[in-house]
Amino acid sequence: MAAGKKSAAVRRRRGNRRELLLEAAARRFLYEGYAAASMRDIAADAGMQAGSIYYHFPSKADLLAAVHDEGMRRISDAVLESLEGPKDPWQRLEAACIAHLEFLLEGNIVVQALMQEMPTGSSPIRTRVTRLRDDYEGIFIRLLEDLKLPRGVDLHSLRLMLLGAMNWSFTWYRPGAETPRRIARKFVKYLRISLQAS
Repeated sequence: MAAGKKSAAVRRRRGNRRELLLEAAARRFLYEGYAAASMRDIAADAGMQAGSIYYHFPSKADLLAAVHDEGMRRISDAVLESLEGPKDPWQRLEAACIAHLEFLLEGNIVVQALMQEMPTGSSPIRTRVTRLRDDYEGIFIRLLEDLKLPRGVDLHSLRLMLLGAMNWSFTWYRPGAETPRRIARKFVKYLRISLQAS
């Protein structure tokens, strides 16, 4: 095998192992919590030897940060892609909310793990995760700024309310009752009605 082909194959295998680890870690963090999840169990879930996990991630905190990196990348890409079509500001907000809820509620385990705890204390990893979340929320800040809202509306509180409502749906959503798309449309509809009535 040529050197170039061999190195490409090695990179793919490493990438696959990394993805398996991220999904295994996300599942453990989501269902057990960060403190209870062990690196040994995560490695076993990914079909790896316990020591091999440290080749990819030097610590559990680094693994948590990587889960957040990947989860935020996936949901950010989905939301930004949803904005490529609609032009009307309210339709753009609705499209973003639909993408957010579909990714959050329809089984993307790495994105769902974002609903679990943040790294504790003051650390570079917590700072990094906070920056990722702030960057993502910036998408919704810009979408809300584009709306023609009544004078005096506090955009900061409005963003927190909207994202809080969407993220809280993770705790009560049950498949089969209503789709994430329908829930998102209701959220935006009620938001628009209340703002236009003020």
